[in-house]
Amino acid sequence: MLKSTVIGIGAMGLEMAKHIHAKGMPVTGFDINPEQIAAAKSAGLATEMDMAALVPAHDVFIVIVASDAQSTTVVDQILASSPKPGSAIVIAATNHPTTMRMLADRAKAAGLRFVDAPVVFGMQGARDGNLASLCGGSAEDVAFVEPVLMCYSRAVHHVGGVGAGQLAKTCNNMMHWAACCANFEVLALAKRYGVDAQRMREILLQCPARNTTLERWDHTRFTWQEKDMDVAMELAQSAKLPLPLFGTIDQLVKMLGPDDVSALLYGDKTTYLGVEVAALTKEKGSLAN
Repeated sequence: MLKSTVIGIGAMGLEMAKHIHAKGMPVTGFDINPEQIAAAKSAGLATEMDMAALVPAHDVFIVIVASDAQSTTVVDQILASSPKPGSAIVIAATNHPTTMRMLADRAKAAGLRFVDAPVVFGMQGARDGNLASLCGGSAEDVAFVEPVLMCYSRAVHHVGGVGAGQLAKTCNNMMHWAACCANFEVLALAKRYGVDAQRMREILLQCPARNTTLERWDHTRFTWQEKDMDVAMELAQSAKLPLPLFGTIDQLVKMLGPDDVSALLYGDKTTYLGVEVAALTKEKGSLAN
């Protein structure tokens, strides 16, 4: 049975590790933050704060950290800590495809497998063990790590070669942020004409306009929109591919936040691009009863 470690047991990583443990597979949580280590111990997980002691005993390293730089640091530490030949590094963090290809080359030179496997369905999916893993790497390497990934995933999708998992995550993120902007503008129009925006949201969820982002609208935290869209725009520019719609989305989504959504759905008014959005009076065209 594969022995895995989750490197980065923050909110997402801890939930993923708990599901691996619950499925009966040996797993250790690693973090440099003592508070996260304490939380993992409270959840009944084995923990470690010494990478050199951790690496030689494990077969699969699931890395879920905040940035490309952190992923690079973790991979370098793994490679410097006497990993087993044939063990696998899995980057579950959202990173740039180019970073994945660079790290895969380093892993391959050291005799290790490498898969980029960012996840979708967010924090709720992590709690439920119902994420989807979007994988880039060889078919053999993806198959090797799939038993571990399936402990916290509804599905493991092999997209293509190294970096393809991150490309799939970028495509998903682009659609999500576009939906955020579209949902906001649609519900702002409803609010302007005196129709309750939350009521319109509930109706649209029963219409063809329904989208997953609208379903989770109350819980969208707008945490990574700048990073996500920066990756998308850089990939498009590198490929010399014009994406004018997403150039606009890149700018619009940076102006939205959870407080704006809350005010739109539940407040008397909100603002959008500097314009106050409130119901018109009956005399000026309100469609409210």
